[in-house]
Amino acid sequence: MRDVVLTLIIAGMMLMAIQRPFWGVLLWVWLSLMNPHRLTWGFAYYLPFASMAVVVLTLGLIYRASTLYRFPISPVTLGSILLIFWLCISPFFAIEANEGAREFELWSRAVKIQVLVLVTFLVVGTRDELHKLVWVLALSIGFYGIKGGLFVLATGGEHKVFGPMETFLGDNNHMALALVMCIPLLRYLQLQATKVWHRRAYLVALLLCTVSALGSYSRGALVALAAMGIFLWFKGKNRLRTLIFALITVPILLAFMPDEWWERMNTIGDYQEDRSAQGRINAWWMAWNLALSRFPIGGGFTVWNDEAFARYSPIPEYVHAAHSIYFQILGEHGFMGLFLFLFIFASAFFTGSSVLKKTRGVPEMAWAADLARMCQVSLLAFAVGGAFLSLSYFDFPYYIAAVLVILRRLVVEGEQARMPGPMPLHRGLAPPAGGA
Repeated sequence: MRDVVLTLIIAGMMLMAIQRPFWGVLLWVWLSLMNPHRLTWGFAYYLPFASMAVVVLTLGLIYRASTLYRFPISPVTLGSILLIFWLCISPFFAIEANEGAREFELWSRAVKIQVLVLVTFLVVGTRDELHKLVWVLALSIGFYGIKGGLFVLATGGEHKVFGPMETFLGDNNHMALALVMCIPLLRYLQLQATKVWHRRAYLVALLLCTVSALGSYSRGALVALAAMGIFLWFKGKNRLRTLIFALITVPILLAFMPDEWWERMNTIGDYQEDRSAQGRINAWWMAWNLALSRFPIGGGFTVWNDEAFARYSPIPEYVHAAHSIYFQILGEHGFMGLFLFLFIFASAFFTGSSVLKKTRGVPEMAWAADLARMCQVSLLAFAVGGAFLSLSYFDFPYYIAAVLVILRRLVVEGEQARMPGPMPLHRGLAPPAGGA
């Protein structure tokens, strides 16, 4: 029954996507982040819903081409286009020649994600559309935070929280970082809620996501959660009230966690004796040595193999995944790939700062300032927590960057609308006859 209901819902959204590509983007975001079909047990589990969503989205873009928004030229979009170009070059220089099929699989997934993020700029262009996109982003991940938080409370934190299998979130560490990044977006939705019960519902979801992140037993997520909390307090409103709330709730949450959790967290400082930490450091040295040797090209998507470690790592027999967004990109795509990767997210962060500057003292743009702050907090969590996880191609942070670019466009247009003169042209590729 669950398979039938989900299939009918997705089919309905696909029909809507052909008429309005915006719904196609929302459908893709929902499927790629939440993977609802992984919650079924029948025929829907392995159906290629995401691929079908891409097909109908493409048809919608063609059918409704005249309604698309103008593609923004910004550091983020230019960096994304260059990164796609570079991702298409580095696999040709992959070290492991026998992994062609796997190389193509990983390449196609990464490029598809980047291209579909760029498509978002063509179909999201109003405050309402942007709010809906943020809502889908937050609740696609927040669903597992609510579910996982209730699981932790019910079991006393005795078991780890995992995401849906065969997805980016299948690993407990990846799930935890996604939840930490999701918390600021839930906070934004709470700030925009007009009804009391809506605000309380978002607060409960936010707290359950925090509990779920702790219940993942991820040390990197704990570090990211601490950094996110500090920056969230710094960027938020009512700092005194927030500080008092944190001083009350954080000790309660930590006291709830079992002894096994504390033993796991206490190993953060003992990286010399931690085999997992030593494996990561060995992999980081391998990526660094490889990138220097093959400058500016890396070793391809399948570089984490015996041959590469035999050539470039201090301990050749200890083959290990990168477990770092920075060293993953460095090892796979070299210094140029790392530069483009950092450029995209640094540009997105400063785009948020530009929004805050333009909205300062403008009451009707307070919502934009709130969204910019929360997106910056989310990117900071990704920057900190991602230092210990291989999540370089995860959709979520790229959509956060896209949200900031679209938000800045809306703020600039609102700024122009308040000034005397003609209204700015926003939609379409060319002005209509007679001017804007």
